[in-house]
Amino acid sequence: MKKQLYLLLLLSTAVFAQQKQVVTSIDTIKNKIGAEFKLSIKTTVDTSSKVIFPNLKNLGALEVIQSYPIDTVKMDGRYELIKKYGLTQFDSGRYVVPSIKIFINSKPFFTDSLLVEVANVQVDTLKQKMYDIKDIAPADNSIGDWWKYLLIVALIGGIGACIYWFIKKRQEKKLHKEIYKTPIERATSLLDSLEKKELWQKGEVKAYYSELTDIARNYIEEAIEIPAMESTTSELILGLRAASVKKKMTLSKEIIENLERVLKQADLVKFAKSKPLDFEITEDRNKIQKAILTLDSSIPLEVPEAEETLLNEAQRQKQIQIQLRKQRNKRILTASAIVLFLLAATTTFFIVTKGFSYVKDNIIGHPTKELLEGEWVKSEYGNPGIIIETPKVLKRIDLTKTLPKNGMALIKEMQSFVYGSVLDRFYVMVSTLKFKAETQIDLAKSMDGILQSLESQGAQNMIVKQEEFETKEGVKGIKAYGTFSQVDGGDTTGVKMYYEAVLFSQEGGLQQILLFHEEGDTYGNEISERVLNSVELKQASK
Repeated sequence: MKKQLYLLLLLSTAVFAQQKQVVTSIDTIKNKIGAEFKLSIKTTVDTSSKVIFPNLKNLGALEVIQSYPIDTVKMDGRYELIKKYGLTQFDSGRYVVPSIKIFINSKPFFTDSLLVEVANVQVDTLKQKMYDIKDIAPADNSIGDWWKYLLIVALIGGIGACIYWFIKKRQEKKLHKEIYKTPIERATSLLDSLEKKELWQKGEVKAYYSELTDIARNYIEEAIEIPAMESTTSELILGLRAASVKKKMTLSKEIIENLERVLKQADLVKFAKSKPLDFEITEDRNKIQKAILTLDSSIPLEVPEAEETLLNEAQRQKQIQIQLRKQRNKRILTASAIVLFLLAATTTFFIVTKGFSYVKDNIIGHPTKELLEGEWVKSEYGNPGIIIETPKVLKRIDLTKTLPKNGMALIKEMQSFVYGSVLDRFYVMVSTLKFKAETQIDLAKSMDGILQSLESQGAQNMIVKQEEFETKEGVKGIKAYGTFSQVDGGDTTGVKMYYEAVLFSQEGGLQQILLFHEEGDTYGNEISERVLNSVELKQASK
């Protein structure tokens, strides 16, 4: 004679006995969309006991539309209290009514959880005229896509501004060279322009000294041919003295000392935040001008060829190295700017055409996308065997300790294999059972046990839908799917997860596949579809 086995908690960690002091019932377990379920909670207490029923707005995925007054019935010196809640749901499917906590004399008691079904309203197609589904109307993106056009205009404007700035700078540099034929003309003109800016009068002393010394250094580098712009003040003075000897320049000690004094004063202003007095600034400007004019007048008109060969070779090599370094740095900066611009332009183009999610998933990366595109593994698990293809090899775990003792007495063998954990954003489990005796299995009841097990492990607001499932070989089973909120530790908001559970039964065995991933994860959907399409079943061995 065959036994009827109801495997209610395939993954639960304990068996909870019904609390006798609190009795839970519901008027019907199946109703139409929008219809009311009446949940009743009954308890019998002493007349002196204090009972607190919670005020609820929602109960799991069901909405509380009515909280009825408590009915009180006196029986043999005790009170029987009955509290009713009116529940409803406007989407078809199977829903779990979770446990409710009530307090009796400040002690918590929990009601039983129930499973209800909301059915679609049947439509009589013979009396009700049916119409074809309308075609998808294209959305008017003339307003919604305005930001794309604005972004394109901004990019074009930015490119145009960069090109204009580059051309203008080159033209200004060329114009400078054409206007000022000699270094002394350029230096005296720049000194006059600096005075017209009135920088130090406006409090910009640092900027004034920076331009003043740059004019002197540029002149010395061009006219006397020493690396003045790259040298420190001490190196510049030493180079100037050496050049004056080699070029036979008639420079007085006072001129060089005055120039050195102004350059050191500028260093103090720029790096030590020194603040010279107004008359000192004027004197420094006059000293620079006098030094430039004296240097220019002391330069010989022609340097004999024999003496020119005596110039310091190391100094000339240093100049060559400086020029090469400048050119290399310029090339690096130009190449870097071009690469960054192309990278930004390419990224912007893909964001506009493909969307931000596409760019994020392909550049930053996405965990389930990497699983989907990785090397998949096809293997056989358990007994009765399940041949299945998964992104990673499933690892064996022991779930026998989580089953009730009365359930384990009927089980000969149980094998379970998983990838990930119940708190991950993607999870796969394959589990098989082989019974000691020939057993007839109620798949619907077994599926209810799986769903209640998920709830006991933290799944909340579970929405359940069921349908038949058939492998490519024609083996039929049952499939449940829907969503639930996964709560992680102290995070009470939770993450919305999409799950699929498939069960198959055969004489002597039960086969189960469970998958879930984050709702809206398109890569997770593709993985689940590919996994379920690969399922092949084997018969239970004796």
